[in-house]
Amino acid sequence: MKKVFILGGTGFLGYYTLKELLNRGYEVETMALPPMPADDLLPAGVKCELGDINQLTDEEIIAKLSGCYGFIYAAGADERIIPQAPAIKFFYEANVLPTQRLARLAKKAKVEKFVVFGSYFAEFAERLESFNLRNQAYPNTRLLQEQIAFAEGEGSMTVSSLRLPYIFGTMPGRTPLWKMFTDQIKGQEVFPCLGGGTAMVTVQQVAEAAVGAMENGQHRGTYAISGINMSYHEFYQLMVDVLGQKTELPVLPFSQLAEVYQGIDQQAAEAGKEHGIHAAVSAQLQEENLYLDPQDTMPILGYKAYDVRASIIETLQKCVE
Repeated sequence: MKKVFILGGTGFLGYYTLKELLNRGYEVETMALPPMPADDLLPAGVKCELGDINQLTDEEIIAKLSGCYGFIYAAGADERIIPQAPAIKFFYEANVLPTQRLARLAKKAKVEKFVVFGSYFAEFAERLESFNLRNQAYPNTRLLQEQIAFAEGEGSMTVSSLRLPYIFGTMPGRTPLWKMFTDQIKGQEVFPCLGGGTAMVTVQQVAEAAVGAMENGQHRGTYAISGINMSYHEFYQLMVDVLGQKTELPVLPFSQLAEVYQGIDQQAAEAGKEHGIHAAVSAQLQEENLYLDPQDTMPILGYKAYDVRASIIETLQKCVE
């Protein structure tokens, strides 16, 4: 029985990936930050240590990873965090440096497969060059995280990256991150949206894709996964429906909302903070169809089609309970 180590196995993505690994017959060990989100969260047989892996010595980490076939990096900071400026320093220290160290030590421990959970903003930084997303802290460091992990694995460890879009699902003990969005729209008579759309997946698809990347991914492979594509207007309408409101959702061009988003960036700057993707840039992106074709990655990674729309509704219902 092959053993796989998951960093962040009690988090949303790590939890489902852990269960998928067990379903496929792997032995699983994890380390995650405390506290445990719910009693009896993890299935029997999973070895879990609560703590900060970055506080361990190199020797302790190598010993922990000894005998592991795979390492799945399901941890890190995402673009919802608004750190002190400069944001690039925060995301570099939160995502790039720990990944580099752990990839290097995993290779020393003779781990064969290493999978990074990244962001589809790295994908669109490459596709939509006119937006200069490489100059935004979060996409910049997500690309750097991948490249450094690839370089650390060169020669003896296969390293691949999942570029993840909007993800839906629920788990014990954790409130879905989408609550921050339902809270924004709650009670509003009018809530403008922009004319683009986004790729979306269920958390189970992420789990299946992660194991597929470990088993079948190529070294330096980047896999931007998707289940369905949906306009922001349709997504907001689902939120309105779940809230039981009759909120109007006019689709407006960015030009009519630019001052609002520029003001958000100005407020952050005045507070000494900076968004990983500036609010004005993020809003402009929402005029684009950030769509992905599931068939680009499904045959390679072997994740299945699910009713993503039903998962979105279930997730949003959990947010408003």
